[in-house]
Amino acid sequence: MNRTLTTKNVFGIVILSVFSALVVGTVIASVGFIYHPENDNQVTNFLALFIGQGFMIVPLLLFLIARKESLVDRLRLQRLSLPIVLATLVLSFGIIIAVDEFDRIASLLFTPPEYLDQLGYMLKFDSFNMAIFLIFGIVILAPLGEELLFRGFLQQFLEEHWQDITRAILVTSLFFAVIHLNPFWLIQIYLLGVLLGYLAWRTGSIWASFILHAANNLMALLFTNYNESLDGFYTWNGHVAPWILLLGIGCIYFGFNWLNSITKVRS
Repeated sequence: MNRTLTTKNVFGIVILSVFSALVVGTVIASVGFIYHPENDNQVTNFLALFIGQGFMIVPLLLFLIARKESLVDRLRLQRLSLPIVLATLVLSFGIIIAVDEFDRIASLLFTPPEYLDQLGYMLKFDSFNMAIFLIFGIVILAPLGEELLFRGFLQQFLEEHWQDITRAILVTSLFFAVIHLNPFWLIQIYLLGVLLGYLAWRTGSIWASFILHAANNLMALLFTNYNESLDGFYTWNGHVAPWILLLGIGCIYFGFNWLNSITKVRS
């Protein structure tokens, strides 16, 4: 590690990257509202989200390139072996089911805010082209950018700087949860961030955390658009069906042990 890279530099770049994405997204959404105030601005809002998410890693990449850093090493872009990919997929499947049930319980305990309905409306597949854009933006672009910034750059630096893996994962996960600006899902996003951080640390690559992140977002898209079709076999009395939940728990147990057996402990 280059010793001139300080905690202040790293947190500054992360904040700048997130702020840049928010500014770019807000400007695009505002332009759509100003010039077409009477129209449905779903496309404009999506473009704001799409371009904003893509812009998130621009300051980070410019910073690393200017320093002549190795992007592969600094952003944890190492390849994964096939067994690790398969173990991560199994573990991710179980985690997604458990997180979904957690969300359902939270919705019963607390009334979901109205802005979640608006978010769901933005994620609807109104056309084939919109579906392709949403899948690329929500399932690929957003998870990749966030994993590069948080698990690849921030968490890795904190691990090395603090020499405390747990602290690095917890702090990174907190930043990750806060930047989503969604108080209702704060706990769920934070816990997901911890799991993403564990995967990135354990495998030494953001591709493992990307798999879980992308799969989680894909699941959200599918349920937003095909909830009625999936309800028949997936849900029971408003919850994840017991047999599906048991399958998920089994995947978590099996996937976790499999992943630990084929990866080495990292200091």
